[in-house]
Amino acid sequence: MKHQMRVHSSGKIRGGMKHVFPAYPRAVGVIVGAMLASVGLELFLMPHGIVVGGMTGLSALLALKTELRLGLFLFLLNLPLLLFHRNNIHWSYGIFTVMGVLVFSLGTLVLHPYPSLIAEPLLAALIGGVALGLGLGLSLRFGGALDIAEKAVNQFRYGRLSPERILLLLNCLILIGAGFHFGFLQALYSVIAYLSAFEAIKLPVQGTRLAQTVHIKSRHCAAIQEELLRYLNRVAVYRQEPTGTGNENGIGILECQCHRLERSRFISVVHQCDRESEITFDPKD
Repeated sequence: MKHQMRVHSSGKIRGGMKHVFPAYPRAVGVIVGAMLASVGLELFLMPHGIVVGGMTGLSALLALKTELRLGLFLFLLNLPLLLFHRNNIHWSYGIFTVMGVLVFSLGTLVLHPYPSLIAEPLLAALIGGVALGLGLGLSLRFGGALDIAEKAVNQFRYGRLSPERILLLLNCLILIGAGFHFGFLQALYSVIAYLSAFEAIKLPVQGTRLAQTVHIKSRHCAAIQEELLRYLNRVAVYRQEPTGTGNENGIGILECQCHRLERSRFISVVHQCDRESEITFDPKD
């Protein structure tokens, strides 16, 4: 049976969004993600000369090449990009990103003197990539970021090159640079770590089978899209219908993915924008 909820109310909720998503749980999530990512880097990947993509991979490559500390490059490469694009990001995202990058950088500095937990490079690439990916995903899940590369390239477009292709080109150059500097075998381990991290990021961000498809019927779809992206990092798209994205009464239908554990927060965010909205959770998920 479908779980359908509709609330009719003309009154406003006091306190705004700060009661929907408190700052302390978000800060803890970002910090835990940063610590997990630093463990994956310094205790698994870096001792074996294994790099990944993004600003994290570029920082690792420069650290291995110059023998300077990884945390220094993580800080110097990420924060200037964040400041450069400060007008295009929400203030809460900026605060939690700065917090995450600082903890990420300090974590790698603290863990640098310790040896690798695993002597086998292939196993270290797999485990380190998963730990790094989970850490990056957790930070994204709670409204921050540890790697600004994707956010930065989204502001650029060169001819026919989309931001996704620019990011892919950057990652390929980093992995090719690792191959030239460390050899083919190390480059292969780096590719394995990169793929492991890429897949692991999806777990905290997108969820697994615990995710549900949600349809939102509302007169304020644009505001709902913005708030879901800002507070839950969820992208809501218009559902395709014969009449388009909305009918003659101005009511549109959005489709989005929602983790079962965040259903109450999801409903609260939507109802902050439109108390008259109708939220339908797909029973097949």
